[in-house]
Amino acid sequence: MSATNTRHQTNGLARLRQTTGGELLAEFLGTAILILLGCGSVAVALAGLPGSGRQTADFGPANWLIIAFGWGLAVVFAVYAAGGVSGAHINPAVTLAMAVRRAFPWVKVVPYWIAQVLGAFAGAAVVYAVYYEAINAFLQEAGTQKSGDVASFSIFATFPAEYFGNGIWGPLVDQIVGTAILVMLVAALIDNRNQAPQSNFGPWAIGFVVVAIGLSFGTNAGYAINPARDFGPRMLAWVAGWGEAAMPGNGDWFSNYWWIPIAGPLVGGVLGILVYDFFIGQVLIARETPFGVEAPPPGRVPEPTGEAGTKTSSEEPVSESRPPQTSTSE
Repeated sequence: MSATNTRHQTNGLARLRQTTGGELLAEFLGTAILILLGCGSVAVALAGLPGSGRQTADFGPANWLIIAFGWGLAVVFAVYAAGGVSGAHINPAVTLAMAVRRAFPWVKVVPYWIAQVLGAFAGAAVVYAVYYEAINAFLQEAGTQKSGDVASFSIFATFPAEYFGNGIWGPLVDQIVGTAILVMLVAALIDNRNQAPQSNFGPWAIGFVVVAIGLSFGTNAGYAINPARDFGPRMLAWVAGWGEAAMPGNGDWFSNYWWIPIAGPLVGGVLGILVYDFFIGQVLIARETPFGVEAPPPGRVPEPTGEAGTKTSSEEPVSESRPPQTSTSE
């Protein structure tokens, strides 16, 4: 290959990284990291620990702690990895919410979604390759075949609790509410007008939000709260031989479940950011003090100001000005 061709390829790659293409690469890798660590934690709890001999007694509910904290830490490090390039949406519901209320360009929404799903598929493929023997040992111990086995399929994607029967409304509402909580709290944590975490602690706070949702809403439907997190690994499971358990999402007590972890989170994400903006975001904007005027104490409404930004009362304005704050709120 000539030096000229090499230079042209290098320049083309640089241009890709400087445009939306760079953001898509970040979303791909960030979502892959999310699935690597998240689905990996489920594989540890379900097949790895029992099959490896490292778990000598039944953990019982403690296995759920492995999963909840595993997913939370997965979010932390995925956000650290991709946040500086793309904002680390790593979730189509977040991308849609940002487009609806945070001026995220609509033209980027579908490309972000595609990158997120592909990243999730790739992450799930790595988990499957690493835990291939453990999964086979789990199936052999249970005396079941991979095709249609919901227990081993749960390493990769979600299904509703048995008490929902074959109903769709319970799991759908669960996904709407869980994702609304996620996006509402993410909106709070990234809002610089509010009490946003400092010193780059934000990813940890967002990760603990996911832990909290897992501990409080996780058992209803597996708390996908992310269409890419469910659909990408679901496609991998379907390709790998889990059959109808993966697509269309059939089990003994549920059927055609595949669309619920997609539709529910998309609706919930928009609902969550609308709720945050109505109750908090727009209040913070309304209370924002003009530049050069003393900010009111927390919990108090600013006093009316004149056109020049000075108090209309007889008090003297403060001698030092403060820089205006920025925020993702509109």
